[in-house]
Amino acid sequence: MKHGRLRFLIGALLPALVLHVVFVLSPYGQAFYLSLTDWTGVAGEAHFVGAGNYARLGGDSLFLDAVRNNAVMLICVPLVTIALGLFLASMLHLGGRSGRSSIRGAGAYQIVYFFPQLLSLVIVAVLWQFVYNPTNGLLNGALRAVGLDGLARSWLAEPKLALPAIMAVLVWSSVGFYMVLFSAAIDGIPKELFEAALLDGAGSWATFRRVTLPLVRDTVQVSFVYLGITALDGFAVVQIMTVGPGGPDGATEVIGLSLYRAAFFYGKFGYASAMGVTLFFATLTFAVLALRSGRKERLELS
Repeated sequence: MKHGRLRFLIGALLPALVLHVVFVLSPYGQAFYLSLTDWTGVAGEAHFVGAGNYARLGGDSLFLDAVRNNAVMLICVPLVTIALGLFLASMLHLGGRSGRSSIRGAGAYQIVYFFPQLLSLVIVAVLWQFVYNPTNGLLNGALRAVGLDGLARSWLAEPKLALPAIMAVLVWSSVGFYMVLFSAAIDGIPKELFEAALLDGAGSWATFRRVTLPLVRDTVQVSFVYLGITALDGFAVVQIMTVGPGGPDGATEVIGLSLYRAAFFYGKFGYASAMGVTLFFATLTFAVLALRSGRKERLELS
């Protein structure tokens, strides 16, 4: 019976392991190898150049602009999205005497806020491209309609405004999902804790800071990791919405766009692979540090 169970486990796991090695680990290994070569994507041979591609990254001004922009997005997009998501989720639970009961129509609000998540990111980018249109766009049109003509801008053509405009789109497309996620996490908190806080005379802010936030910390941590990965990408929105793309003057350049351009425009697949490996390790490092910091906080609290 023991040997039969072992054969069953091997037979059940082996196909999945083989598929994982072939379609996941093997492409990673190939990318790591190609990053050490000068392969052009069409040549039959790839000459080994060692760490030469990685050394070139440090002198590539456009790539450094992409790293800077991704770093700004990594800080701003998760923080703003989580803050708005927590705020909206908390507002939906501020009704009732228990301190956690949903306000009237909370389900309808959740559907409305969640709606952008139902759209493809490509469609979202196209829609916001029309919103930001400097001549007949919705944003400038609304500003002119209320007499704020002086605030109308070419949102995607000004270097100081282009990256914030892109980040606003990422936040808008994500905040509804995380609002619903945080709302579900708040629903899982025992109602007695809110009632106890209410009896102790705690206000809304004190209840949120002392009860709600500590008990949804794990959900916030996972959300931060996922949003950080989204911020380190940003390729689709930048590719569709911006001038160049990546402009103006590299103001919205991201690593994914630099990788795409190096590979498919300039035929430098080895150099592009080095960018991809760099992005991979940056994402992995961010995820590990975020998860370890959350684990450390839980140990301190316990």
